[in-house]
Amino acid sequence: MENKTFAAVMTGKGTGAISTVQICGENAESVIRKIYKPASTKQLQFETGQILFGTIHDNSKKIDQVIIGCEGPSSFSIHCHGNPLIVEMIIQLLEKKGVQILNNEQLQIKLYATQEQTNTIALEAKIAQAQALTIEGTKIILHQIDSGLSKTVREWLSNINDLPLDLIRKQADGILQNSSIANFIISGCKTILTGPPNTGKSTLLNCLCGKQKSIVTDISGTTRDWVTAKCQIESLPLELFDTAGLDEKLSIYTIDNASQKKTLELINQADLIILVLDGSRDIEFDYSIYNEFTNKKILTVLNKSDLTQNFIVNKLPAFLSTIVRISAKKQTGIDDLAYSIRRILGVNNFNVQTPICFTDRQKKMIEKLRDAESTAQVATILKVLQNSFC
Repeated sequence: MENKTFAAVMTGKGTGAISTVQICGENAESVIRKIYKPASTKQLQFETGQILFGTIHDNSKKIDQVIIGCEGPSSFSIHCHGNPLIVEMIIQLLEKKGVQILNNEQLQIKLYATQEQTNTIALEAKIAQAQALTIEGTKIILHQIDSGLSKTVREWLSNINDLPLDLIRKQADGILQNSSIANFIISGCKTILTGPPNTGKSTLLNCLCGKQKSIVTDISGTTRDWVTAKCQIESLPLELFDTAGLDEKLSIYTIDNASQKKTLELINQADLIILVLDGSRDIEFDYSIYNEFTNKKILTVLNKSDLTQNFIVNKLPAFLSTIVRISAKKQTGIDDLAYSIRRILGVNNFNVQTPICFTDRQKKMIEKLRDAESTAQVATILKVLQNSFC
């Protein structure tokens, strides 16, 4: 008898934060029921749009904690941690249960061949979910398939003649704002550690990452270029840049040091700026350097709280007044810093079912919707958003 249940690894080779295994076919649900144990005691439901959280088991052996997205009556995505050994164990388990293992391209062909109609948001989600850096980011994308953005678009279309144009515009603007927050969870946040030399930027980076990435000495200006590292604070992935210190009494108009020019370039590209200052020293520093970055999220860290505090907080301009006191050397105040980072980025308690756009195409369509001038224009935009690539 021909095997009509298939699976493939949808993410690239190598170690990543999250990997995705797609399984589809007439026995897909039956196979999932044999290997999956839900985290809750609720009756297991495999309805389209449902998102399940639990573990994959090979008999009594636990393989990994996973999220399963129910994408259709016979199509499921298993999102596990990105360790290649875990992915291989899941694939071997599926094969043992009679599932035919294909490569990514072969499975995509089979999936698209069975599509009765194009749901562009759902297809985009299938691609995007494999690129998410966190389990929570995967959840956010999965919720856009049947609820989230898809549901909002359906509701707008169903009530197009009854909804005030201003209301649709306002809701579209809200989706764009929430999308910016969700993107931090899905794709990560580019974070710059900046400030004067010898304030403890490198020590802080090492502290956050839990390993030695920067050379730490008492010599001012040890970091001549920049160092990058990655870490994760709960659901938030961070890409950290430890930059060359900006000289005291330095004006943005007199910078001629190549490494400090690069620091300013990196600051300009950042999602979050963490200004690290030495709480034990009252130094002269030209904070006007940061004036042109006031549209960015900035968090001020007063480091070296284990020493006598001599820094005069009142000298800081208002846009630098969000302050956290820590000692990177003693690793105190780090939990407060982690909370403040999540809070300033808006990701604390972010609802994964919130409607968001997660592709550039969707963002452009929602921006057009926010600026729409008529109900007819809204209807056209929504149909393109839901049913076609452009």
